[in-house]
Amino acid sequence: MPDFDVIVIGAGPGGYVAAIKAAQHGRKTAIVEKEALGGVCLNWGCIPTKALLKSAETLESFRHAAALGLHADNVRADFGAVVKRSRDVADGMSKGIAFLMKKNKVEVIRGTATFSGADSIVVTAGDGSARTLTAGHFIVASGGRPRQFPHLPVDGKRVFNAREAMCLPEQPKSLACIGAGAIGMEFGYFYQALGTQVHIVEVMDQVLPVEDHEAAKFVERAFLKLGAKVSTATKVEKLEVQADGVVLQLEKGGERSTITVDRVLVAVGMVANTEGLNLDAAQVALDERGFIKVDDNQRTSNPRVYAIGDVAGKQLLAHKASFEGEAAVGHIIGHPAPVDYRQIPGCTYCQPQVASIGLTEKKALAAGKKLKIGRFQFVASGKAKAVGHPEGFVKLIFDAEFDQLIGAHLVGYDATELLAELSLAMKLECTAQELMETVHAHPTLSEAVMEAAADALGVCVHQ
Repeated sequence: MPDFDVIVIGAGPGGYVAAIKAAQHGRKTAIVEKEALGGVCLNWGCIPTKALLKSAETLESFRHAAALGLHADNVRADFGAVVKRSRDVADGMSKGIAFLMKKNKVEVIRGTATFSGADSIVVTAGDGSARTLTAGHFIVASGGRPRQFPHLPVDGKRVFNAREAMCLPEQPKSLACIGAGAIGMEFGYFYQALGTQVHIVEVMDQVLPVEDHEAAKFVERAFLKLGAKVSTATKVEKLEVQADGVVLQLEKGGERSTITVDRVLVAVGMVANTEGLNLDAAQVALDERGFIKVDDNQRTSNPRVYAIGDVAGKQLLAHKASFEGEAAVGHIIGHPAPVDYRQIPGCTYCQPQVASIGLTEKKALAAGKKLKIGRFQFVASGKAKAVGHPEGFVKLIFDAEFDQLIGAHLVGYDATELLAELSLAMKLECTAQELMETVHAHPTLSEAVMEAAADALGVCVHQ
């Protein structure tokens, strides 16, 4: 008999959810983690960065308090206290995961896992001791790490990745963010709001390259208004660390220039954490990009081994990892429910926030679809005006043939909190007519969703 029914490797948002689900279905389950429960997301990513961003948002609110008839003088940021609060939030959440493991009778094994065969692993603890374990099934959830480039050498001091960016010993005077994806834009907003001069550099022709072009353009203008500098369609050819800063050599359209900053954040993609797992021993194959190859049920080339989260590629998002964890366990227990990757939402938590699901306008057109598009500006929303955040819009994309929602893109204050309704609408294959006829409470920001659906049908009332 194997030692466990299921062993999960990695305790991030995919791994710990998979472990809990397996245990809830009566499987004897263990989870192996070499660092902190909760993984990168909870400890050094999703959660602590949101704590940092909340401090930045609050500071910005104080600066504009006069617009609300309030006076807040001499408000300033205590950088060390801001960072400490972020770490405290993460630590508290990690302790919560430990409680959930105990509650669900999941055995937590500390150490590094290496496959020693198709149905066994060796776990090496920090003191060098090793333990061989067997299982009926394994779920690999070892995550990913920032991609490294020879011309962008990271030293962890002057040039760093996101993990170092959230706990710098002191606030830099200037910062270049190489990469304008979610990580680059969130840290760019945080540091700019706190007073650092930020320069965003993106090789693609828009910030937030995976988002709809209208949303990306709106956010770029907001960053410029905040005082940040933005360079799109710009390549960093080289960076040189000097005693008092970092010199970046840039190229755009054949023209070269240089900028000098105090610090540099490199946020240009992720690679899978597969080294050290000895996947060959488990007969687990990788795809051409270095991620573990899986089928629709997260099963690898070894039917005993599943892979979820960043190590399995596709969208590198915490909620996607969690749902893949549930899908893997569902297949193990005989109730398969594959993840529909067309319905994975994406959120960026700078201000204004960006939230989206489904196809962008350009991708929908490239797919040959005829579209009906509805828009509603928050400036026409009574609630948005009342709370002092009239910036942004809702953009809904419908397949004109079936009137079905196939894409939603929101920009604005708390836009990420409005996305769930549209995620459900896509899941239920809602039409513009159905969204328009859904009664939304007044006054709420969510009314903008109803109004955008009405706009797609040419009958919007308030715009």
